[in-house]
Amino acid sequence: MAELQEVQITEEKPLLPGQTPEAAKEAELAARILLDQGQTHSVETPYGSVTFTVYGTPKPKRPAILTYHDVGLNYKSCFQPLFQFEDMQEIIQNFVRVHVDAPGMEEGAPVFPLGYQYPSLDQLADMIPCVLQYLNFSTIIGVGVGAGAYILARYALNHPDTVEGLVLINIDPNAKGWMDWAAHKLTGLTSSIPEMILGHLFSQEELSGNSELIQKYRNIITHAPNLDNIELYWNSYNNRRDLNFERGGDITLKCPVMLVVGDQAPHEDAVVECNSKLDPTQTSFLKVSNLFLGKLTEAFKYFLQGMGYMASSCMTRLSRSRTASLTSAASVDGNRSRSRTLSQSSESGTLSSGPPGHTMEVSC
Repeated sequence: MAELQEVQITEEKPLLPGQTPEAAKEAELAARILLDQGQTHSVETPYGSVTFTVYGTPKPKRPAILTYHDVGLNYKSCFQPLFQFEDMQEIIQNFVRVHVDAPGMEEGAPVFPLGYQYPSLDQLADMIPCVLQYLNFSTIIGVGVGAGAYILARYALNHPDTVEGLVLINIDPNAKGWMDWAAHKLTGLTSSIPEMILGHLFSQEELSGNSELIQKYRNIITHAPNLDNIELYWNSYNNRRDLNFERGGDITLKCPVMLVVGDQAPHEDAVVECNSKLDPTQTSFLKVSNLFLGKLTEAFKYFLQGMGYMASSCMTRLSRSRTASLTSAASVDGNRSRSRTLSQSSESGTLSSGPPGHTMEVSC
């Protein structure tokens, strides 16, 4: 109670002489987030309520890390393993994190009434400014998976000045074509919603192996009390519009981007195509045999270092099994063929950012 009273006194009478209203507001916000650390908040938007959870306190002149999860998951099941990973603690100590749950995906969410019009992915992206306004955050580094990666990419196209960087995992920026639509309809006749979502999250090889991880997520999705809500999010994802990325054109991501995809992942071709359409001087491409947390964490650290937010002295060493490739940019028409590659074994344990005009590719 004493701490609460102290915060209230600070709000009413700033202790620092000459403190501006803006500084007082920032102090109030920092105190509020500190007291609410790890707690969930909801704000109303033009498209309904959105729920998010904040961890940490804002750092001066640093963006927030904002995450958005994939279909069939929420922020905990999608991102908790990554952000609780030991090597991620260097990052966690330096950034405030905002984990957004798509409407109806948060734990304990009530099932939407029959006939509820779920927001489109574009509308979900338009909810993000309300979250940032509530928190008084001006810029973010977005981390999205699948549908969440699409949502953050759409947000970055609409609000480029507020996005300092993007980590997009398994993104498919393309709308479904007629063949995709027909295949989806046919699959729906023979497969349940949980099985179709699992086919979106994992490769057929992984599903056939029926590992403990697959069984875990099959159980989570199949027995989700909000399965009807999950189906609505799934339908919105399948009805997404084409992002229409164009290398050298007006529709492109202006910030540094790290694209990540697993080897043989369902969206591997889509991510490769996305890479061919983005600015090669701003884009790094990470393809891993398996999305091991250590590989993803290390790549994320180098991405942040390239943006000037992680000192080189904080970086851990790459394992010798990894290979760094600096691949010259594909031609402007987006074809990736005949790219000149300089490959080097990472015996030294370091990986520098690619020079201007190159796409950095890392195979692990």
